[in-house]
Amino acid sequence: MRPANFVLLLALWMLQAALFCPAQSAQTPENSNANPATQQPVGSPAPAPGSQEPASGSSNQTQSPPANKDKKDPEAETTGTSKDRLFFALPNFLTVDANGKIIPLTTGQKFKVVAQGTFDPVQIVWYAALSGLSQAENSEPGYGQGAVGYGKRYGAYAADGTIENFFVGAILPSALHQDPRFFPKAHGGFFSRATYAASRIVITRGDSGSRQFNFSEVFGSAMASAISTYTYHPRRAFEGYNKMGVAEYYPSDRTLTNTASVWGSQVGYDAITLVVKEFWPDIRRKLKKQ
Repeated sequence: MRPANFVLLLALWMLQAALFCPAQSAQTPENSNANPATQQPVGSPAPAPGSQEPASGSSNQTQSPPANKDKKDPEAETTGTSKDRLFFALPNFLTVDANGKIIPLTTGQKFKVVAQGTFDPVQIVWYAALSGLSQAENSEPGYGQGAVGYGKRYGAYAADGTIENFFVGAILPSALHQDPRFFPKAHGGFFSRATYAASRIVITRGDSGSRQFNFSEVFGSAMASAISTYTYHPRRAFEGYNKMGVAEYYPSDRTLTNTASVWGSQVGYDAITLVVKEFWPDIRRKLKKQ
């Protein structure tokens, strides 16, 4: 994919805003957390010396339940995948809780879950937004403008996403016996967790459970970038005539430099996505509380 820089900045901004903006407190008076059983009515006599207050764990009092925590996803314990969605919209089916039982995925399961995420209806809106940003920036001018240019950009973004998803999440993981799932750390400080999530670009888990270099991500995204650059993306576009009446063209995008740039952008985009996935449970809890 060729995500606009605006999309990357927007993802970082949403993560920062969700994690560091103070949550609105639902408490009313200052002493609302106090146990009413330990408060004395105004004018009531003080307890006699040596008398004991009622124990907080006495049978006639109800103890408050512990703070709500995310329950284990039963889908992850039975199928090894998830039904979660980032920001309640974008498919997040390959993010599972590592605290539960980790079930190795078969080749068929890898292709199935990648297909479910790739062809999810929400992706239609996502590709439409990316195509609109690309058209507004007039990136890859060979597509032109207007409805025709927008349609070509939309088709290219959809093809880019599909090819990259299958190479990184299904084809190479199946051939190399690597696990395409992301297992959040879910504990520690912000920097520690963010570093862990970003490092999953180059470190992954094998089907056997061993720690491995993430060939699927690194080479899968490179192969997808090369295929898209040298096939259906425009070779070059007519820019106009110079003062001498000679036709001039925009530089061709089908170069090794541009392919490397697209690959780097994709890896960076995937790294930011993993960081967002790491902190998504925290963001979800804050949103539900508010």
